[in-house]
Amino acid sequence: MFSGKGIDMNDPSAYWLNVTNIALGVLVLVCCAVVAYGVVQELAARHRQAAKMSKLDREVADLMASFDSHAFNVPGLGLTMADGGEQTGEKDKER
Repeated sequence: MFSGKGIDMNDPSAYWLNVTNIALGVLVLVCCAVVAYGVVQELAARHRQAAKMSKLDREVADLMASFDSHAFNVPGLGLTMADGGEQTGEKDKER
């Protein structure tokens, strides 16, 4: 590889190559730190939001998540279902 000589730090091309590599390395470390800070902030915000939500709010949110918009009991309309479902009231008498 090297013919008995070390790397010549006085060579201008080697100097600027090393300076550029160091600058890029520092830039990568700064970017990684910024991303890590953003992830920590997001996790902390989610934790604070979950802590603020009361037990009843969690139960209602879980209930709402388990049903779609067509599975609620609408007063005067009855149980609504996307596919029509089965009738829950009395059937009309045939004549």
